[in-house]
Amino acid sequence: MSTRNKGRVAVIGAGIAGLSTAYYLLKDGWEVCVLEKGDGMDNCSYGNAGMIVPSHFTPLAAPGIVAQGVKWMLDSKSPFYVRPSLNLSLIDWGLKFLRHANEKHVNKNAEAIRDLNLASSRAYDVWAEEDGFDFELRQNGIMMLYKSEEVQHEEVELAEKALKLGLDIEVYDRAGIQELEPNLRMDTLGGILYKCDGIMYPPKLMKVLTEYLTKHGVQFNYQTEVTEFGFSGKKVTEIQTTKGCFGADEIVVTGGASLPVLASKLGLKLPLMPGKGYSFMYNPQEDTSMTHAALLLEARVAVTPMNNQIRFSGTMELGPANDRIYENRVRGIVESIPKYFPDLKVDYPQDIWYGYRPCSPDGLPYLGRASKYINVSIAGGGGMMGLSLGPAYGKSIAAILSGRPTETDIQGFTPDRFY
Repeated sequence: MSTRNKGRVAVIGAGIAGLSTAYYLLKDGWEVCVLEKGDGMDNCSYGNAGMIVPSHFTPLAAPGIVAQGVKWMLDSKSPFYVRPSLNLSLIDWGLKFLRHANEKHVNKNAEAIRDLNLASSRAYDVWAEEDGFDFELRQNGIMMLYKSEEVQHEEVELAEKALKLGLDIEVYDRAGIQELEPNLRMDTLGGILYKCDGIMYPPKLMKVLTEYLTKHGVQFNYQTEVTEFGFSGKKVTEIQTTKGCFGADEIVVTGGASLPVLASKLGLKLPLMPGKGYSFMYNPQEDTSMTHAALLLEARVAVTPMNNQIRFSGTMELGPANDRIYENRVRGIVESIPKYFPDLKVDYPQDIWYGYRPCSPDGLPYLGRASKYINVSIAGGGGMMGLSLGPAYGKSIAAILSGRPTETDIQGFTPDRFY
């Protein structure tokens, strides 16, 4: 760790993007403070599927998703839903999404998304070697399971693209994929194991990161909501909050689904929609334990063994944020499970978590300097890849602030691209 103090950085947001950024800035010799509007325990970094996904090199804005989304909107239990609204931000987001849902956009950005995810995966491996950094990291791959010939065809085509991108995968028939999970009967046509993917237990990760940062001098300010910024020319001179004013040489805005609100206070435009997702934990019987995580492709449900339990997560509700739990969306998750795992008897859960994924209209993160200012950087907007991309966000921001080249090419993720 560098002992040279390069200056003071204020990181806004204590999700995985904020903590990762604080970690790498600390290593680089910066003095760091973190401002978090909540208690640090209620963001998407805790309740998500816990997946590291180089396999997700296709952005949300992809060919076919619009037609599929229209079909899903007719089903209250479907995995994808855009809540009808006259909200101008949603309309603007939707129009931008439509412009990017094409093959050209996917092909242009596949390598950059892959590289950012792989950089994060390598960083997680390094973190797991840190003293006390036990967050149940398991780099044994994620199974993509399908039941229909149509999805099988689509996934095999995608697997061929993954191979061309250098990702480590293996395609299995029904019997082959079953051999990967000897303790859990599966009902599928087959599946693809993305050996490049991994999983972890998010609450443990966030706990050990926060403890490490606190121990090494990072100042955490919880229940501290940003209300305004002070300016002098192209420099942000102060951050005004509900707990007083903070000064910093550099400011890094993370904040997950809160990014647009924070950006608007800076006069920046970061189109983003909160995509609500649900998750719940399940206690399996000893004879139905899982070795690998899985994505149930037709249902769009993630299944992750963690903390001696299984976490089921899914749905994407796009629209203005609210605090309602839509039971039919959760029932859609519950009812999909026995279709793939006949021996898992999962009842409607009593304890349901929900959170908001920060979804940009082109499916790409916002990462880098905001050109309007000389001391403001942005890291976020990764949608369903937030946890997977966290360390790469942090390494990229630390490199930028310290005047080094970034580990991967992030030019396509510039926060200014919608101006």
